[in-house]
Amino acid sequence: MTDMTPERGARNLLENCAGAQRGDRLLIAYEPPEFGYFDASAAQVVVQAAQSMGLQVDAVDVGFNPANPHLPPDLLSRFEAADIILFLARLGDQLRFSEMPQGKKIIVSFAVNQELFGSGFANGHHAAFMQIKDDVNAVLAGARDVRITCPLGTDVRGRPEMNLSAAGDTSILRFPMSIFTPVPGHSFSGRVALTFLTGTGSKYYDNYNIEFDQTVFAVMENGQLQGFEGTPSDTARAEAQYDRVASMFAIDRNFVHSWHAGIHPGCGYHWDMRENYERWGGSAFGNPRILHFHTCGAYAPGEISWNVFDPSIQIDGTVFWENGKFHVNRLPKGPDILAKYPCATALFEHPDHNIGLRLAS
Repeated sequence: MTDMTPERGARNLLENCAGAQRGDRLLIAYEPPEFGYFDASAAQVVVQAAQSMGLQVDAVDVGFNPANPHLPPDLLSRFEAADIILFLARLGDQLRFSEMPQGKKIIVSFAVNQELFGSGFANGHHAAFMQIKDDVNAVLAGARDVRITCPLGTDVRGRPEMNLSAAGDTSILRFPMSIFTPVPGHSFSGRVALTFLTGTGSKYYDNYNIEFDQTVFAVMENGQLQGFEGTPSDTARAEAQYDRVASMFAIDRNFVHSWHAGIHPGCGYHWDMRENYERWGGSAFGNPRILHFHTCGAYAPGEISWNVFDPSIQIDGTVFWENGKFHVNRLPKGPDILAKYPCATALFEHPDHNIGLRLAS
């Protein structure tokens, strides 16, 4: 995919995701760079693109409050005055949706810096990935048997019971669109191979992630964690993390809420995940090489995530994800979507393999 620039990525967000028109009032709620998550360059590139489109642009520093995210009255009044609210801040994902003002276009960005705005992640036409999401949802909604495997030994199986009503997904727009609607976990059972545990970005706590010395298997039955298999030291570490996080927030320890895989081959993460697990967890999950379970808490996204690398997903006998490669052309509408959006075709032909594990060739 050629001619990718941060400016084009920002315009894709404003034109194709937000549907912005000249004269619209855009409020950018940004998180300052000292929190180590969003770079200042992310807001700068959107401001420049918005001004070039004739939008009225306002920007407000909303900081980062991991313990008590909320909309103070003065900030809410600024939100009310805007047509489009763009969160370049974790606050957008932290807030309960009911706190958001009604009748606004509200967008949360997973592009956290200028590099991602200039990559295939932000430059791939937003409508293409919305249509891919809808097509995957339709396939899952009609599926009788789904099997998830991975090279480390994951083997989970079940029949999806999708909730595709408005209540089953968020009304907040997400850019770039990088996953399908999460599949409820209550009808799935099996073993999930893990090399670490990390949080979900819902809440933040000390010792947010733990790494294992060897592969650990989380055993689940009908959406309930049954326990862990592995070395005694690793399994004890996993059990202790679940005990601690569940008691800290008084939540359902063993609940496996849902899972999803990435659908966006332009979603590359070119940094070591260990440098910032929080940032990695909030932007890398859209890569088809990652399948992500929401656990520990009977709500999305829960508080502990399981991450499966290079998954294969077989739906009623057809392999749609194969060792981390998403065969979008096998979807019922996949060939038509690719024909309509050459930019998406180019991304699927040359996917970004970098997901924070190591630099991939």
